[in-house]
Amino acid sequence: MPAAESIFPTFFLSGFECSTFEWMDVGRRNLVAETRHLEHAQEDYAFLRHLGIGVAREGAPWPFVDRGGGRYDFSSIDPLIEAMHAQHVLPIWDLCHYGYPDGLDPFGPDFVPRFAAYARAVAEHVTPRLPAPHFFTPINEITFFAFCGGEWGWTAPWGKTRERRFDFRRRLCEADIAAVKAIREICPDARMVHIDPLVNVVAPRDRPDQREAAWKETWDDTFVAWDMLAGKRNPELGGSPEILDIVGVNCYSFGQMEYREHGPHAALPRDDDRILPLCTLLKFAYERYRRPMIVGETSGLEAGRHWWLRDVIQEALAAVDMGIDLHGVCLFPAVDMPDWRTGVWVHNGLADLIEDRGDLRRVPVEAYCEELRRWQKRLNRVTRLDKDPLSDPVDLDDIVRAASELKMRSDANWN
Repeated sequence: MPAAESIFPTFFLSGFECSTFEWMDVGRRNLVAETRHLEHAQEDYAFLRHLGIGVAREGAPWPFVDRGGGRYDFSSIDPLIEAMHAQHVLPIWDLCHYGYPDGLDPFGPDFVPRFAAYARAVAEHVTPRLPAPHFFTPINEITFFAFCGGEWGWTAPWGKTRERRFDFRRRLCEADIAAVKAIREICPDARMVHIDPLVNVVAPRDRPDQREAAWKETWDDTFVAWDMLAGKRNPELGGSPEILDIVGVNCYSFGQMEYREHGPHAALPRDDDRILPLCTLLKFAYERYRRPMIVGETSGLEAGRHWWLRDVIQEALAAVDMGIDLHGVCLFPAVDMPDWRTGVWVHNGLADLIEDRGDLRRVPVEAYCEELRRWQKRLNRVTRLDKDPLSDPVDLDDIVRAASELKMRSDANWN
């Protein structure tokens, strides 16, 4: 099939961890502060420019920008805008990354209109300050957020039942749809990237009675939020294919899981024969929506990061060779992040963070970056951004051609 027109200026994307949830007994978290991304914004974006990455997922933190009463304080994102402008990197603005303002009830009448007003205000602030195209993710990982805040009680609103998760998910979808419409009142050409994990959940080997529940979570529950945004379910919410727009699928090794009735599920061992190839999951999602796709987040861990990248690209190219309209792969995060529970550094970034005299020094992970450059060259992609990355957009024919020439075969080996 002929390649679609490119959406993004580079095929490889990245991003910065920007969660702002209220976390169990800890209170409000700010992962941008915990990684010192704001203080290192110029350095972090220069790093992406050096790597030839022209798009980054970035947070506009609702709890910190929205001061209530229609007042907004953009001081937490203005340094980021300056760094993006200086380094020629475009953002995908993430407006709600697991956090909403203090005192706001997500089930109350003010939640949806307040989020829509906030989304409009962000669009008014950022679009004149950066070149088009403009990208937004109104609510990150609606499905996972609904689990965290609706069933597992990890984050506000502290729900602990399946029914509460369903209610929270629907409410988040309603707010997301309202935000898309508000943003497009300011910027009609804005593109939306709706991010959620692709998962494979299997029943324990000794619990055949749980096979139906595990199957439903993989092939149905995973897609409910995207379905609502696309207007395939609950059409009264106002979803449509244009609202859904770009489907961003997150892919991590721990997304292959064994079912636990009361969750969270248990990650499968790397050599488990029940693991499904990423290509299989990509194909299912694409055929469901027929919308442009990206891998919205992916990363390996520790010394295996470069091997993980190689496996993901091979699976992605196998999917492209099957006709899937894939526009990019987001290596997330650009710099390391702390484990939400323990605070220990995860070691999943393109650069590690090393504590050094009260600061966090950025140390690029050589093998990971070299593997990225190897694939950039093989796919005829830039390895460093020039002053105008938009002047030479991605030719997706290069990606399609490479997928055909390399003849990558999808497999379930996630070692």
